[in-house]
Amino acid sequence: MMGARTPMQMARLLRRDGYGALSRRALQTAAVPTARAPDFAFAFDIDGVLLRSSDPLPRAHETLSYLQSQRIPFILLTNGGGKHESERVADLSSKLNVPIDTSMLVQSHTPFADMEDLKNQNVMVVGGKEDDCRAVAEAYGFKTVVTPGDILVAYPEIWPFSQQLLPYYKTFTRPLPAPIDPTSPLTSLRIDAVFVYNDPRDWGLDAQIIKDVLLSDRGILGTRSLKNGNTELANRGYQQDGQPTLYFSNPDLLWAAKYHLPRLGQGGFREALEGIWSAITGGEAYGVKLQKVIMGKPHQPTYEFAERRLILHRQFLLDRHDSSLGHLKRVYMVGDNPASDIAGGNNYKSQYGTDWSSILVQTGVYMKGTKPSPQPRKIVGDVWDAVAWAIAQEQWTS
Repeated sequence: MMGARTPMQMARLLRRDGYGALSRRALQTAAVPTARAPDFAFAFDIDGVLLRSSDPLPRAHETLSYLQSQRIPFILLTNGGGKHESERVADLSSKLNVPIDTSMLVQSHTPFADMEDLKNQNVMVVGGKEDDCRAVAEAYGFKTVVTPGDILVAYPEIWPFSQQLLPYYKTFTRPLPAPIDPTSPLTSLRIDAVFVYNDPRDWGLDAQIIKDVLLSDRGILGTRSLKNGNTELANRGYQQDGQPTLYFSNPDLLWAAKYHLPRLGQGGFREALEGIWSAITGGEAYGVKLQKVIMGKPHQPTYEFAERRLILHRQFLLDRHDSSLGHLKRVYMVGDNPASDIAGGNNYKSQYGTDWSSILVQTGVYMKGTKPSPQPRKIVGDVWDAVAWAIAQEQWTS
């Protein structure tokens, strides 16, 4: 049997094989054959765990290299996004100096790729740099994708406070698939779903357009539903007239960027939009709530999607064990944000009976010395310490 390779030997081998999509040859030649198939795996957050903004954190490379040398499965489970998975893994592979495959990455908007029933409809995608998120949605198979910038360029009067940004928007926006003409609802632009794919850049414009869509008649821009404010209807008639579903991909209020203090994320935009909605409709004082679907950590649907992805990756990685592979008993969720990573790991109920164990690192949102809420099973310094602790718990030997 081959001896276990050191992290340095692994790094040389991985450099030789390149840092693009994970190849079967790289796995078979780099990994150490072991008699025991690992019945545990890892799910790593990215920002604040492996990277700080775009810079690799110390020991992130060594950690992932070690896991790959041992054929211990892991996926990257992030509330980030804004790029297609193939682009993101190429970037991560280069920065972390470790080969990563798209099958190992779940971004906040990755589950949107499974929404087949909406792919032939008109959808509006919000957030991200320029129209990168439109490109992601189209790569997922959505045929007609509109952005708030498209609407602003076609009808500048719709939001007068972004006029100075029109030259910028004109560099990447597209003509609308239909005009906004409330006098002709059958031919006017109708939005069938609204997706917030990534952190919005132009909060005012995005909030205005989303509000218009949610107050419209059946998602037809430029119209106003006659049911709004009807006290005899559920939710006082708001969002009760065929308006599109509003999807948020990421609930994070804060995230760890290069600045030394946490920055507002997509969750901050959602809170602002909910405040606007409450002011317009009367809010909870009148029994009105903004109806929406929130994906991402810590929500159950995202963890269900991630667990299925991890199980498939484990089967591919350990296929030499065939029927003796056995059940995946435990997943260690390693993150820096108690409100998303730790809450999700603690609360997730696996349909496969897998135990999810949360580990909090001190390299991101969590401030050392404070009491996290909720409490993780373990607090450690960094991602290397997290894996070392988990390995000890599993009594894994190289």
